[in-house]
Amino acid sequence: MNLLELCNLQGSLFLMILAGAVLKRRGIISKEGEKCLTDLCVNIVIPCNIVKSCLISFDASIFKTCGLLLAVGFVLQLVCVALNKVLFKEYSEQHRKVLQYCTIVSNGGFLGNPVAEGVYGSMGLLYASIFLIPMRVVMWSAGTSYFVGGGSDRKKVLKNVLTHPCLVGVYIGMFLMATQLQLPGVLKSTVTYIGNCNSALTILTDVKLREIINPTALKFSVLRLFLLPLLAYGISLAAGLDSVAAGVAVIMTGMPAGATAAIFAARYDSDAPFAAKTVVLTTLISMITIPAWCLFIG
Repeated sequence: MNLLELCNLQGSLFLMILAGAVLKRRGIISKEGEKCLTDLCVNIVIPCNIVKSCLISFDASIFKTCGLLLAVGFVLQLVCVALNKVLFKEYSEQHRKVLQYCTIVSNGGFLGNPVAEGVYGSMGLLYASIFLIPMRVVMWSAGTSYFVGGGSDRKKVLKNVLTHPCLVGVYIGMFLMATQLQLPGVLKSTVTYIGNCNSALTILTDVKLREIINPTALKFSVLRLFLLPLLAYGISLAAGLDSVAAGVAVIMTGMPAGATAAIFAARYDSDAPFAAKTVVLTTLISMITIPAWCLFIG
């Protein structure tokens, strides 16, 4: 994919986000409607998108690369958790919770999958799905503990991780790729059509644009969009990942802050408006940084 095509993809995603914001501002999509769309995306659309990416010919090298990507993802998450112990100490508790959560949780599942597929095709989508597994594990363990404390039920956390719809999609997809079982035509078409809806269901929290720029969010954007992807690039080189896998690792790490930060902040009495501003600002800046990273990676 050349730079123009990538910019077209980023522009399309931005216009879909803008369309969602307009619909919310006009009251056409309520908070309940947004939750319904988010649940639809997480529970149905993204899992189908993942399964679709696995409907390719078997290659043993793919499994080796997936294993390396999984390891790189876990290393990055461990580094982020460690950074959260020393960063953000000067911020208020409410802001610190949001920043710590946004450091380990990106919006890769919503924005990353369409970009990875657009840049690298089905292989990129498969690698992105594998790379996101460690983030989902940390999201439901350390991520939730930032808001609700460290006393969460470990069995419940483990169940939430292992039964997450997106991971179920990975299980099914990897099984189909390993066994080369062919889905019936009608089922394959259904999975493909539903999976293709992924990028069109991206909607962000409603925030006034003139209020999103603040020093804290700008500083965090440097960490989220520049420093962490650079770290991912270094670890990918050290692990010996091929260019596609390394590119996916960098792009997925360079995704904006996870939109769920605003949901957790609102639910657990943190600063929900600040979380929403951070998500929106990093998303807008990522429209520039993601193509820049793709150019850098080559």
